[in-house]
Amino acid sequence: MIERRCVLGLAFCMGGSFLTRQAWVVLGSLMVLAFCGCDREKPKVEPPATPTVSVSRPLVREVVEYEYFTGRTAAPFTVEIRPRVTGYLKEMPFKEGDEIKKGDLLFRLDEEPYASQLKKAQSDLELNKARLKLAQADNERAKGIARANAGAISKQDLDKYQAAEEEADAAVKASIANVNVYQVNLDFTKVESPIDGQVGRYNYTLGNLVNADMTNLTTVVSQDPMYAYFDVDEQTLLKVGRRLLEQQEEAKPAGSFPVMMALGDEDGFPHVGQVNFVNNMVSSSTGTLTLRGSFSNPANASGKRLLRPGMFVKVQLPVRKPSSKLLVSERALGTDQGRKFVMVVDDQNTVKSVPVTTGPLQDDGLRVVEEGLKESDRVIVSGLQFVRPKAVVKVEEVPMVGSKQSKDPSGSAG
Repeated sequence: MIERRCVLGLAFCMGGSFLTRQAWVVLGSLMVLAFCGCDREKPKVEPPATPTVSVSRPLVREVVEYEYFTGRTAAPFTVEIRPRVTGYLKEMPFKEGDEIKKGDLLFRLDEEPYASQLKKAQSDLELNKARLKLAQADNERAKGIARANAGAISKQDLDKYQAAEEEADAAVKASIANVNVYQVNLDFTKVESPIDGQVGRYNYTLGNLVNADMTNLTTVVSQDPMYAYFDVDEQTLLKVGRRLLEQQEEAKPAGSFPVMMALGDEDGFPHVGQVNFVNNMVSSSTGTLTLRGSFSNPANASGKRLLRPGMFVKVQLPVRKPSSKLLVSERALGTDQGRKFVMVVDDQNTVKSVPVTTGPLQDDGLRVVEEGLKESDRVIVSGLQFVRPKAVVKVEEVPMVGSKQSKDPSGSAG
């Protein structure tokens, strides 16, 4: 058929009389090409392949709602070591940075002046005891004479002997007090640690004169437990307060309220402690309340401890009772004009977009979904870029995996 059309076109070109032969040849060639091109078959377009996506059902898990804060560590006990007497430093038997026990000797002052004062006080005591003994004997003798012969000694003399005995007795008691004072002063030449803890550096070296109650020789801080102070805003405080009231209704001790802590280079919150102090007033300037957590700070095999006073820490505080929640992978969530949504596949393998209300992100990378999903929904977790609402897909069901997992069960990177 195509050949007949081409021949007819060529004959028509040759039969014209008012055009030149060359014009007819050109025109005929164009018509032949036109007729021949009209009968070419159009190429077939293959329909797009049905995309394959990975779907997972939401996890159901007990979830605790947390709030997060920053804080600083502090030692329960911090003591500035000051001498109780004035003197020259004679001995410093501890090493800077050592852990020490209560009663360990830290400094020794020159004790010679105080030892001499004690010896003099002891001598005065012995002297006064001798005088008391004599006064007692004189008084007793005078009383005996008065009993034997009523007029042999006057009442005035009897009063004098009695007063002399009482005066000697008072002098003995004063001497005993002086001995005690000088004994205490001598004992204070030994400066001991009042607590268990870690000692700081020397502020003074041997031979220096230190003044009673004035000179700061060093500092000792306790090590275990370690406190962490952090400020809680008023809204969070209300949640925590209700949680504490719930504990009281359940007859749980107030000290069992947990708090978690992490150092600046730690993932998660590996240090678990208890809230052991809540301040009695909300700051009017910041609207916050200071809380304190107590954390164990054990020593390792070499005697070293991780936590030290003054460290920056992150604090995780549970503010509600555990409740059952649905969780999905963070990578399954999309955002449209500020609203979160997920793509789910129905029983006919048709994709639809479902708006959701999300909650806090968990440590394993799963996000809490408060509203919008059911436990039976099949959520697309991989292949979202290939689908749109109302599209039909092939599904491959896999377990729900968080974004912080190294691999999902199918073997692909998470």
